[in-house]
Amino acid sequence: MRDNYDFSDSSANPYAKRLKKQVTIRIDEDTIAYFKDMAAAKGIPYQSLINLYLRECAQSRRDLKLSWRT
Repeated sequence: MRDNYDFSDSSANPYAKRLKKQVTIRIDEDTIAYFKDMAAAKGIPYQSLINLYLRECAQSRRDLKLSWRT
């Protein structure tokens, strides 16, 4: 490798807005197991599958209907 590199003519990453951000969330074990099983069947990582599902929910503006037991 070179000791010095010249990046003066470089351009900004056009995909920078699409980069992923690492977050920490708490998810039930049975929910993780569900996505891991589905991901294994489809041959993709389970975190990618969860991301795809959440992206679909966000793009379609899916609304969650909550009903609390009394």
